[in-house]
Order: sequence, then structure tokens, then C-alpha cells
Amino acid sequence: MSNSFLDFTGKVVLITGGTRGIGLESGFSFGKRGALCVLTYSWGDHDEKAICASFEKIGAPKPIFVQADVSNNDDTKALLETLKKQGISKIDIFISNVSAAQVVNSFEDYSLKGLKKSISYSTWPMVSYTKEIFAAFGHYPKYIIGVSSTGPTDYSIGYDYVAASKTVMEVFVKYINYRLRKHDICINAVRSRAIKTQSLENTFGKDLAAFAKQFVPDNYWIQPEELSEAIVALCSGYCDTITGQIITVDKGTSFFDNLMEIYTRSQKNKLKTA
Repeated sequence: MSNSFLDFTGKVVLITGGTRGIGLESGFSFGKRGALCVLTYSWGDHDEKAICASFEKIGAPKPIFVQADVSNNDDTKALLETLKKQGISKIDIFISNVSAAQVVNSFEDYSLKGLKKSISYSTWPMVSYTKEIFAAFGHYPKYIIGVSSTGPTDYSIGYDYVAASKTVMEVFVKYINYRLRKHDICINAVRSRAIKTQSLENTFGKDLAAFAKQFVPDNYWIQPEELSEAIVALCSGYCDTITGQIITVDKGTSFFDNLMEIYTRSQKNKLKTA
């Protein structure tokens, strides 16, 4: 997406899990258009100096980093108080990006504790952050985006808890849109197929990408920037009639990337080598 007609200067974007993967790429997409990005993190390595250098390289304002566990409401309140002390008076855009869950290997792995943990990280922060932002600043973000996946409709290895929690999140998107309609917010969830990020490797293992390459062309993969640019579009003001929706960002591949497509490609490759 071109930067020429979108200016987020003066806007504050809060992105949970914003120091890596889709969250960080979303920060770049908003930052290069002038937004001040607040990037939260809880655990794992991240290099603030390197991230700041990347923002500077694209002409983006220096981001604000705040450690906050999205499943801990005290952390959420402390995060917002920290921002107020730094002179921030509003959150214009909130991206609920964090997802965490135990990988499920068998039916015996199912437990209520595991499901609750997944929901506390992958679902509830979209609700709790939205409520706490209102409590802290007196208004809701104009734009709220939940980062989902195709897990609710398509099988993925060991993805049971994440798929379940993303399904709940998508339901909340519709109901929050109804509950807060008088506040003129725009809330949507964006789904994507697998994206080559560290999270993909952590969830499915290192061998998946190498295996998939035998069957899936590179252009079938969604790049983090492609998803983040779609998120920017939903927060641009041009799409305000789109709210309470589940938007799939996948180049249409969910429809045709199946056994028939694999067979068709294999037949074409045979013809080319004949």
C-alpha cells in the first residue's frame, strides 16, 4: 500500500506482542506513516536498539516499549498509567496480536486449564485492553483489530487450543461491535493462513516450511507485511463501514490450495518435463 494518501501522524497505535512477527511488522506499517507505536512484550528476546534503528530507517517515530503480560490485568493497568505519565492522552488504534497456547498432540492433552490459558492470552486481551483503555483515557480506540487465523475453520497440527480461542475472539468481535456501536468504533478480526514467522516455527516445528515447499509454491505464503498493510487499510478511515467482520487475508488460497490443486500442479510439472 502506498504511503502517499495515508497519514497517521499524531495517532497512537498500541500493539500487543509488538516486538516480533506480525506485531512488529504492523508497527512498521503504521510507523512509516507517522504513527507513534507502543509495542508491548512479555518474554523472549528482542533487541530494542535494532528495532529502533529499523523504525528510524523508514522515517518512523521512535516506538515506546513496555513490558506487560497481556493475561495479567494489573500489567495492563500499569502499562496505560505509564503511557499517561509519558504524556499520551489517547489510544487511537489497538491491535490485539498476542497468541499463546500449549501444542496439543492427542485427545488426552485436552484440559480446562490449557483452554483457559489459551483464552487468557489469545482472546481476552482484546476485551480487557479495550475496557482498560476506556477506564484510563475516557474513550475507546477508534479502531480495534484482533489478529486471528484460519484455525477456526481449517485444521492445523496441534492447533486445537489456539483455534478454539481464536473462534471465541471472532465471536466477541461481532458482539463488541454491537455493544459499543454508539461509541463509533470499528472492530474487526483479520485472519491469515500460515505466515513465516518465529511463531510459526515455535508452534509447528522447523521442518514444516521445508516440507511445505515440496507442495506449496512460495507465492502461496502470506508475508507479514501483506497482513500488516491490510490492517492499516482497515484503520485508514476508508473502510469504516466494515466493522464487526472477520476478514481473511490469504490471496484467495484457502479456496484452491487443496488436494485437487496439488494434483493439478503435479500434472503440469509432468507435462513440462515430458
